[in-house]
Amino acid sequence: MPLTLSGLSDLGDLPLLSRTEPGGDWPLLLWVPGGGRRMVSSALLGGGLGERGWVLNAQVPPGYRRLDPAAHLAGLAARAGVSGPGVGLMTAAPVRDRCWASDEGVEALVTAGIGVRGWAADPAPAHTGAPPAGTINIVVSVPVPLSDAALVNAVATATEAKVQALRDAGIDASGTPTDAVCVAAPHPRPGRAAEPFAGPRSRWGARIARAVHRGTLRACERALRHTADGRRPPVSGGG
Repeated sequence: MPLTLSGLSDLGDLPLLSRTEPGGDWPLLLWVPGGGRRMVSSALLGGGLGERGWVLNAQVPPGYRRLDPAAHLAGLAARAGVSGPGVGLMTAAPVRDRCWASDEGVEALVTAGIGVRGWAADPAPAHTGAPPAGTINIVVSVPVPLSDAALVNAVATATEAKVQALRDAGIDASGTPTDAVCVAAPHPRPGRAAEPFAGPRSRWGARIARAVHRGTLRACERALRHTADGRRPPVSGGG
C-alpha cells in the first residue's frame, strides 16, 4: 500500500486509497489535517480524548471476525505512512460512498452501513467478542477550539443528528451496534479561547448538527438505494 501524505488534509476531497489483504483489494480513507488536533472519539484505535494527528477509516470484508481490530488498524496506519497518535475506524460499508457536508465552517464526513441496525434500548442480549462490522462512521471537523466538555457535548450532538437523519431517511432504528464518531478541533491559542458549549442550540453545536444530519442522510439514502438494487458496490480502488 504505497501511499503519500500529500493531499490528505482536505476532509471534503480525500482520495480513495487501497491496500491488498487476503480476499482482495480494500479501500480506505485517510485524513491528515496537519498541525495536530484535539479529538474525541469512540474509535477502536485512538479512542478517548487527546491530541491526534490523523483519522483512518478502513473498509473490511463483510463478516470481519479478527479479534485484534485495533492492532489491525495500527498496522494499516503504519503502512500508510502516518505515525504518532491517531484515530482508526473500520466498517464493512463501501467507503467510496462517503458523503461530505458542511455548515458555516463545520465539516462532516460519513460512511454508512445499515444492514445490521436497530434501536439502542433493545432487550436482545449483548454480543461477546468482536462485534460485527457494518457501522455508521462520522468524522466531524470544527474550525474553532472546543473545551473538553464541549468536545464530549459535540459527540452527543452528532449522535442526535445521526438519529434524526435515520428517521428522515425512513429507517426505523437509532443506528447500528458498531457506530463510531470522531470530533476534531484545533488547540486553543492566544486570543481564541475554547468554546464552552457544543449542544444543538449553541452556535457551533447547531452547525455540527446540521452538517452531520445532511451527511448522514445522504449516506443512508445511498445505502438504501444499494440495498434496493440488490447490489454491492465494488471494493477495489486506487489513490
